[in-house]
Amino acid sequence: MKNALKIGLAATAFVMGAGLLSACDDDNYKMKYPPTYELPELPDPGEIHTWKAPLYWSVYEYCYFQEQNGVANSDMDISASEWDKIIDWVATELKPHGYDMLCTDGFIPMLANDGSTYMTHYGSMSLKDLVAKCKARGLKVGVYDNPLWIHCPRETKIEGTEYTVGDLYYDGKSEIMNPAASNLWFNWAVAEYPGAREYIDGFFKHYAELGIDYIRMDFLSWYEDGKDRNIGVVGHGYGRASYARALAYIAESAKKYGIFTSLVMPHLNNDAEVESLYGNMARIVADTANGGWWHCSAADKGKSYATWPNCMNMFDGFIYWSHVSGREKMILDGDFIRLNTFSTDAEKETVVSLQLMAGGPVTVADWPNTIGNDVHFYTNDEMLALNADRFVGKPLSDALNDARSSIWYGQMSNGDYVVGLFNRNDAAQTMEVALSDLGISGEMNARDLWRHADEGKVSVLKASVPAHGCKIVKLTK
Repeated sequence: MKNALKIGLAATAFVMGAGLLSACDDDNYKMKYPPTYELPELPDPGEIHTWKAPLYWSVYEYCYFQEQNGVANSDMDISASEWDKIIDWVATELKPHGYDMLCTDGFIPMLANDGSTYMTHYGSMSLKDLVAKCKARGLKVGVYDNPLWIHCPRETKIEGTEYTVGDLYYDGKSEIMNPAASNLWFNWAVAEYPGAREYIDGFFKHYAELGIDYIRMDFLSWYEDGKDRNIGVVGHGYGRASYARALAYIAESAKKYGIFTSLVMPHLNNDAEVESLYGNMARIVADTANGGWWHCSAADKGKSYATWPNCMNMFDGFIYWSHVSGREKMILDGDFIRLNTFSTDAEKETVVSLQLMAGGPVTVADWPNTIGNDVHFYTNDEMLALNADRFVGKPLSDALNDARSSIWYGQMSNGDYVVGLFNRNDAAQTMEVALSDLGISGEMNARDLWRHADEGKVSVLKASVPAHGCKIVKLTK
């Protein structure tokens, strides 16, 4: 890099200050961690923020159902015939509208078979075969995995080195944050150990050779400080410097092999400065779980926390982190959408609109047999044009409890504006905003993107918005 990256001691502060684990009273705690020391020189991946947010389908809902019904992870699987049905459905219903990928998730066993260093099978399904099935229908494949996880035996050699995978395990000699930790959930490769950089590079080379385009890497906060706000100590915690080094190596190799990186469960310490530099996309909200309006807007509404998840609902997450997003910047991820868990059409329009207005991905998690008649909410081409344009909107305020945070706006590459009026309340509400408040002078032609209706020239947008609903308007000269 041009200069050593300055990183705050946020992770250390979390260990020392138990009070930081509770809800904060103001929306700007993230600015309170000043850079206090310099990391060593780290590889500069160059410009990595060249992607648009992905549109894709995830196995999440199926696996979540299984887990909620008591099925052990080791017993979960998706048969080849079930994959065929899913691929056909995605190719038929979603691909014509820009959804071009399927992605695995956790839950189902991630196996490194046939002596491989890295994952080769997702349950009984060979990744090689899954890629071939999807490619035949014009679809890509994303994989849930983490380049810091170890799936293979310790004696496995790391290609291009004299080291084995066993040399990457914590050896008791380096400094960690939780020395007494014994409840270790993952086998982590420690980024500063010899061979780690090559191991990470081999990970991305392996997936590139399989034809994988996207990696969704989870539990990053557990690597950084080994703590979970809801569970407690879950690992050693390898520290801020090790975490930054790991992400630098990941970004370096991901760019080299042309693979999109999705950072999941990051603490986003010190205003997400490390993630913003080294990640293509980062999760900014708690897990979807049961979904519905609870996950979209209601869970712990108006509250922020000092560790992951900083916000419990996607609306607050997008508001809270809106200042770090934009064209040529890290993409914000509001997690999966399960439309079948929402109660009204208004809510369904809102959850899709929110992701697109914030420049995030739209990740369909509904199973073909749970989606019902709701596919059309995912396939509104006038709304999806925002994604194709790499549009990223902003709220009028990034303070969680400011009413202006429910009004979003931004400009498309051709100069058109898009404005979103979101009603998070439980009753209908009249909302309005003057175009001058958005920096727009004079009148513009308005078009409702959900109703597909032109509304004439306006200088003020005013509408009665239903409970949990929205109005999304494109403004053109």
